[in-house]
Amino acid sequence: MTAGKSLLRWASGIMIVLGAGHLLLLALFAWSDITGWVDRGVWAAVPLGLTAEEETVASAQNAATFWAGPGSFAVPLILLGCLTWHLARRGVAVPAWVGWSLAAWCVVGGVLLVPSPYFAGTVAGALVVLAARQGDRSAAQRERAMDPA
Repeated sequence: MTAGKSLLRWASGIMIVLGAGHLLLLALFAWSDITGWVDRGVWAAVPLGLTAEEETVASAQNAATFWAGPGSFAVPLILLGCLTWHLARRGVAVPAWVGWSLAAWCVVGGVLLVPSPYFAGTVAGALVVLAARQGDRSAAQRERAMDPA
């Protein structure tokens, strides 16, 4: 599983860099909105908007900052990258469906938002799939070696 570990570590590194980079860029470009949340007391700083009030440019920008940051998939992508790294270190195979799902999500995102780093996420998904396939092959080879019939 050494090659599989290497593939999974590369995949997890890509996921962590994509998620952290996304949050870092948001912090750089929307710092005033983020500090505004703290100034307003954080609780319900981004209202759900179920009222009859008309949406202003400022409230739309506030909501966009939320959905581009903590409400985006950046945090779950970082967590998935950390989990993948942890599982690779322990020698536990990550299922191929995780890689296929990540790759499909990133292809759709990349097609909808061009140019974007979504396609790097497709590479991470492909690496997870390759690692799972290598793990399946090595398990089959071990079974054949144990069954001399």
